[in-house]
Amino acid sequence: MLCLSLLIVIVGNTVLNVVLPTLQRPLQSGGLEASNTEVQWMVDSYALVFAGLLFSAAALGDRFGRKGALQAGLVIFAAGSLIAAFADTSAVLILGRAVTGIGAAFVMPSTLSILTNVFPTRERARAIAIWAGISGAGAAIGPIASGLLLEYFWWGSVFLVNIPIIALALAAGSVLVPRSRDASRTPLDPVGALLSIVGFSALVYAIIEGPHHGWLSVESALWFGGAVAALVAFAVWEWRNRHPMLELRLFRNPRFAVSSGGITLVFFAMFGTFFLVTQYLQGVVDYSPLGAAVRLVPISIVMMAVAPQTPKLVARFGADVIGMTGLLLVATGLVGVALFGVGTSYAQIAVTMCILAGGMALTMTPMTTQLMAAVPRDRAGMGSATNDTTRELGGALGVAVLGSLLASQYTSGVGGAVADLPAPAREIAEGSLGGVQGLVARGVLPADTPLLGTAKQAFVDGLTMASIVGAVVVAAAALVVKRYLPADRDVANVAGEQAVEGVAVAGD
Repeated sequence: MLCLSLLIVIVGNTVLNVVLPTLQRPLQSGGLEASNTEVQWMVDSYALVFAGLLFSAAALGDRFGRKGALQAGLVIFAAGSLIAAFADTSAVLILGRAVTGIGAAFVMPSTLSILTNVFPTRERARAIAIWAGISGAGAAIGPIASGLLLEYFWWGSVFLVNIPIIALALAAGSVLVPRSRDASRTPLDPVGALLSIVGFSALVYAIIEGPHHGWLSVESALWFGGAVAALVAFAVWEWRNRHPMLELRLFRNPRFAVSSGGITLVFFAMFGTFFLVTQYLQGVVDYSPLGAAVRLVPISIVMMAVAPQTPKLVARFGADVIGMTGLLLVATGLVGVALFGVGTSYAQIAVTMCILAGGMALTMTPMTTQLMAAVPRDRAGMGSATNDTTRELGGALGVAVLGSLLASQYTSGVGGAVADLPAPAREIAEGSLGGVQGLVARGVLPADTPLLGTAKQAFVDGLTMASIVGAVVVAAAALVVKRYLPADRDVANVAGEQAVEGVAVAGD
């Protein structure tokens, strides 16, 4: 039941990537005429709301009952999916994704906190490994389901795939999930929640809109400045608050701080790369939505195969070595993505993405176990929320940063080639590669227009730039993990130390 609920969130997050090129088509071609910036918001509206509400949702679950929080989250998730499915503009779809993010904020921390409280110490590491491996299953099911539905139905159908799963999860959960709550009834922290949402939303807005406003413009400076001010205020408030939603003193513990950072960067790379590569497969290599989804299946197979084995690897080599190895594999995979071109073979693409997937799977399980080990057991909801927040913030920043780097390079690359087009067509062509392909499909541009080749090359150039930046950041993080993360070969004992060490750190 817990894995089924997690699967709903993962599938809800992954179905969107395959449909993005379809949404970029002109209205007359069945799309929403979404620009590169708008598709970034379709992804990040979900991630930002999800991340911003996680701590508050986890606190509500800890205080009033995790089972109730899980069930409420599933209902809200279904409502958001329905809004997105029947959206007639990009703005409405973005709104639907935001509502879905609210539901996910209640579902995700409830699954891990219930798992942590239900499983005994010696079984917890394996349970967490299986929990992490479900991400791989969701990553496979989401794109394939999306591709199949796009073959036969309109794009909105991809958001309805979760509805029957949610109904099953609600029915099973009412019987199988035990009730649990935090006996201490810790007060809520609405001020901290608001400051975190404002701060991170402003930061992501500044990054996504940077290519449009100009990185050195007054607008960008104001948004970046506002983000910094809100995040500093959040840190000050949390430090002084007697009952913070995020206990900042936990970051004094290298285990907590480094594992949080490692998870953030893994999802920075994963969300950002998958966001770009799904568009690359359809827009540059010209696979159909289903064809692109099927060709991403090896990623999920690798993740599901590797994740359950990581506790054994950590027991033999240590969390620091496995964490560093995983991040170095992710960086290597990103370098491989940077080598993709207009004529790259699928064999090269598959090997590269499997390297990425293996690195992600190696990193996620030990990092999650280390993070949860540093949190008091009766604050499992906060620990789970921290884990989920680092994932979503990392993912949101990955889409924002890597997507904006690609958008900047793409706009620059097609600038001269679209100068003579009529204003409406020029705006569509400058917005995305999918827009150019839509203009060709409608007959606005001839099938042999050189602009199509120019647009594909501009997209590839942007993909190269974004991937290199991501590789450098992740490689640097690998060195930090090796230097500061404890080895902790006995992952079960690490989980067993959870309450003692978490209380000690929080009390410093």
